[in-house]
Amino acid sequence: MVRAESALEVLGLNLFDSIYDGKKVLVTGHSGFKGSWLSLWLSELGAEVTGLSLPPETEHNHWNLLNLAIDDRRCDIRDVVSVKQIIKNIQPEIVFHLAAQPLVRRSYRDPLETWSTNVMGTANVLEACRHTPSVQAIVAITTDKCYENYELSRGYREDDRLGGYDPYSASKAGSELVAASYRRAFLDAEAGALLATARAGNVIGGGDWSEDRLIPDLIRAISEQKSLEIRSPNATRPWQHVLDSLSGYLVLGQKLLTGYQDVAGSWNFGPEPEDNRTVSEVLKKLNKDWGDIRWLETGSPQPHEASLLALDSDKAHRKLNWQPVWNIDSTIEKTADWYKQWLQTGHVISRQQLAGYVADASYANIEWANS
Repeated sequence: MVRAESALEVLGLNLFDSIYDGKKVLVTGHSGFKGSWLSLWLSELGAEVTGLSLPPETEHNHWNLLNLAIDDRRCDIRDVVSVKQIIKNIQPEIVFHLAAQPLVRRSYRDPLETWSTNVMGTANVLEACRHTPSVQAIVAITTDKCYENYELSRGYREDDRLGGYDPYSASKAGSELVAASYRRAFLDAEAGALLATARAGNVIGGGDWSEDRLIPDLIRAISEQKSLEIRSPNATRPWQHVLDSLSGYLVLGQKLLTGYQDVAGSWNFGPEPEDNRTVSEVLKKLNKDWGDIRWLETGSPQPHEASLLALDSDKAHRKLNWQPVWNIDSTIEKTADWYKQWLQTGHVISRQQLAGYVADASYANIEWANS
């Protein structure tokens, strides 16, 4: 049987110096929104992907829709014995750690779940990796919310103070500290593994059905022919397409696998400053691409959430030659198109959008797409 060419192979590009082709890759949290997109991309790059995650929590989810032929393991990262056994058995060469409790409002409802998953879960994964000689590189994903938010007008930089008001943000700062400790105490080139952490912005794109997120909440409201209730119309966030954040993670992984020790640190992968927009601005742009979107501001009391947040990605621009590919207009257009296609036809266009993203990156002469 002849294997069909992947969408990326058709483009004929040498992505990331072909470093992922044939690599054993572990993705924790592969059944989630970002993890499923990353698993798709790695599979298209020819990697031998294993996923470690809990089952998806929503009826509709990107992971099930993709139907990827990868090694799908079910495990709670708080179960250190199972985590160690799985990583020992699969012997990955690189680990992308995305498994987490990723929701701010849920962290108010269940702070202990949030802390145990995001801090001890990260420690469990790193502990298993340090006892697995095959692991050469680890990319641990945290969030833009790991910074102590002073409502600054400038973007936060990698050397700014970590912190967090809500349990989610604070626990992600805690996972950054766990990673820094493991990097200094246990993981370096001599020990066989290099570790970096990545902090992306407010990631959107097709296939997200998480609770209490703007786009999934909007899709549910449209499906039910209701008006969307929004909490903070004037809150500003660094909106970016999921593929822009993932390209940063993959660049980091490429550099770590190549042995660049100075890359083992923390990195921001956010949009350009002009793409930091308010919630209401994003909804107005969506309305242009979709039409007939209705929303109103909720009048009920809400838990504290920061009103202003931005990332400074200058370090990644200068030292990794990374930059975003899709601006806010393209990001919203692609996101709206994904959901419209799914709602109207049931078709999942993730592979086509990934191929389009890579083609746009190549046309823009971005390094990872033309290596």
